Amino acid sequence: MTTIAALDAAVLEELVSAAVAAPSMHNTQPWRFRLNAPTHTVEIRAALDRELRAEDPEGRGLHVSVGAAAFNLRLAVAHRGWEPVLRLLPDRREPQLLASVRLAGRSPTAGDIRGADLYEQIWRRHTSRRPFSPQSIPRALRTELVEAARAEGAVLHLPDAGEARRLLVLTREAEVRSLTDQARRDESRDWIRPGAATGFGIPPEALGPQDTTGHLPMRDFSGLRPPTHLPSQPFEPHPQLAVLATAHDRPADWLRTGLALQHVLLLATREQVRTSMLHQAVEWPDLRWMLRDPHNGPEHVQMIVRLGYGPDGAPTPRAAASSALD
Repeated sequence: MTTIAALDAAVLEELVSAAVAAPSMHNTQPWRFRLNAPTHTVEIRAALDRELRAEDPEGRGLHVSVGAAAFNLRLAVAHRGWEPVLRLLPDRREPQLLASVRLAGRSPTAGDIRGADLYEQIWRRHTSRRPFSPQSIPRALRTELVEAARAEGAVLHLPDAGEARRLLVLTREAEVRSLTDQARRDESRDWIRPGAATGFGIPPEALGPQDTTGHLPMRDFSGLRPPTHLPSQPFEPHPQLAVLATAHDRPADWLRTGLALQHVLLLATREQVRTSMLHQAVEWPDLRWMLRDPHNGPEHVQMIVRLGYGPDGAPTPRAAASSALD
């Protein structure tokens, strides 16, 4: 069995580079990584200096982001041929330690073809806030996305046109609230940053336009600041939405949401399907509860994803992996 002794600094940085390519709210990248050499474990801790106090006061979004990074880390470890053992919230005495991936020795099945296929998508995946075409997602892929979320302990619903319209109405209400909330507006604007400046935040070119018709409430990160707006464009009239939900609403469920989200996003990327997040209504407790479809039982909605075919969105920067390592 090959042990962690084979994991030199370059390989560790490679693993962390894959992890930090995960999505996060406003591209805050709220994570820190540490190698626990005696236990052959890479630990992921919350970077509380990059939490969103106005828009994510409970840290739910932060946990989702870390869960997505943990999925990438697990995938990268398997790609290198080690067997990854993932634990969520591994030590109650250390609340900032949100996840860990132990390298349990070489495995003949760790870097299988399916895993390698998804690993390649880590570097291609990024959000597209551009209009999509009306082309529908194939049924086989829809089924695969649902199964991927289930494998990570979450549920993925693909609402019909009527339910999608209802979700968009709630999203629009949340967007209006956020634009009239000074603290949220200021916080959102603060994370619009030139990509080369810090490696964090969303560069202006990645913000995307607003919908000419107002039908699809894309997030206005600039908080109604005209100089950062791109010209409005007509978006797809019937957006294809996916709703990620969990049976409970605890920190472990938020982390599982991140695992499921990243699994879904990488599968979509593999099939040339673009994605963007409609997260606004999840940030308001009353609207978040209304997002729930009563037909699905007492679930907790964690994320709404928009799926479709269209242009590849502008990438957001990432801080160097070495800077995320303790």
